[in-house]
Amino acid sequence: MTSENEKKYYTNIQHISKVLMVMFFIIVSLTVLYPMVYVVSGSVAPGNSIADMDPKPFARGVTWAHFKYLFKQTQYGLWFLNTLKIAVSTSVITMIITSLSAYIFSRFRFSIKKPMLMSLLILQVFPSFVGMIAIYVIIQRIGGFDTLWGLVLVYIAGNIPYDVWMVKSYIDTIPKSLDEAARIDGASHFRIWATIVMPVAKPIITFLGITTFTGPWMDFIFPKMILRSPEKQTLALGLFSFVTDKKNEFTTFAAGSIIIAIPFVIFFIFTQKAMMMSMGAGAVKE
Repeated sequence: MTSENEKKYYTNIQHISKVLMVMFFIIVSLTVLYPMVYVVSGSVAPGNSIADMDPKPFARGVTWAHFKYLFKQTQYGLWFLNTLKIAVSTSVITMIITSLSAYIFSRFRFSIKKPMLMSLLILQVFPSFVGMIAIYVIIQRIGGFDTLWGLVLVYIAGNIPYDVWMVKSYIDTIPKSLDEAARIDGASHFRIWATIVMPVAKPIITFLGITTFTGPWMDFIFPKMILRSPEKQTLALGLFSFVTDKKNEFTTFAAGSIIIAIPFVIFFIFTQKAMMMSMGAGAVKE
């Protein structure tokens, strides 16, 4: 093979590789996007059952009757408000408790520090539903059964073990010289945490807030276990009632799912920079 033939050969190989990669990504994109497009199509499709829908999205026309039905003839607005209260409360309380705990484990030395960290590590190994019986009994004993705050306590307790380890690992990278300089100026530990450590740890705290906020939205197991009253239901319980054995209202279910997705898309657009920062660079390391 001459040098020119070799160049043509390698050029052809590169072109073929690019074409194959583009085809592969197109197939993957269509595979991922088709279910999403189908759900959007189902939310505006005439009829109720999934069997009434055409495999081709939007083939049978568009109707807004399902969205009207959700807000006028169901308690969708109340379900949304309940879930929002749970998500906001879980996110805010988890961020405060986790950041304080992580700061203490990162900056202080005490005799039971290692056993406590190991206990948190062991707790996060087991799935949360392993202790469902114990959770049910504890919540019932403290009067949290069929209450939103009882469900918030469950989520907070489930978040803390892993989140403390994650935030502590990030705070460990923050130079202790910043703390020492603030302490020389007379700052207390609480002020150092609030004005020095937290601003520097903003990326990981933002990421923590996002993950703990999104978690409760479509969780089904714990709301089903704790909540009983119709006025206390969350979105997961409410939407599931449309696709049970007795009801097959897939189009209404799809409409409710789309409404949930819209705030998340907007939320992600405004927070994606903070999420990427939390996965990459942080504070200046010593």
